[in-house]
Amino acid sequence: MITLTLLHPIQSVPVQSWCFESESVVRIGRSNDNDVIIYSAVVSRHHVELWNHANGWEIINFGANGTYVDDKPIAQVSVSDGMTIRLGNSGPKIRIGVGATNQPGKITATPQREVPQKDEVLKDESTAWSLGVGIIEDDEEAALTQTDID
Repeated sequence: MITLTLLHPIQSVPVQSWCFESESVVRIGRSNDNDVIIYSAVVSRHHVELWNHANGWEIINFGANGTYVDDKPIAQVSVSDGMTIRLGNSGPKIRIGVGATNQPGKITATPQREVPQKDEVLKDESTAWSLGVGIIEDDEEAALTQTDID
């Protein structure tokens, strides 16, 4: 079982999660034939693959802009529970969880966040969003846009 959680680019809070129970390979990239699709200028069409081996998961970079763990570029590395990868030097961050989940084999969205009060909105206008299952995109200013598919 592996869970991938896309993190907000500034606040590092979960935006969307994907859970995979029995797959031996999970593909992440910009192309529609990936298991996890992330539209970003720094994400390659086929950026990263996660392979499930007998001794655990392994991540392999195929992205032209690289994949980073702890701000260091990687080519191939073993996955540890709770590790965070970045697609490209300045791209989206994905937290990786290995183990049980409450919705095996399903693509899931994180729970909706509470809508802030008027005073809170003035302090930080990026704190409220409502999420379903969809495709996450970012623009030049690293703002996230979701296209719902549910």
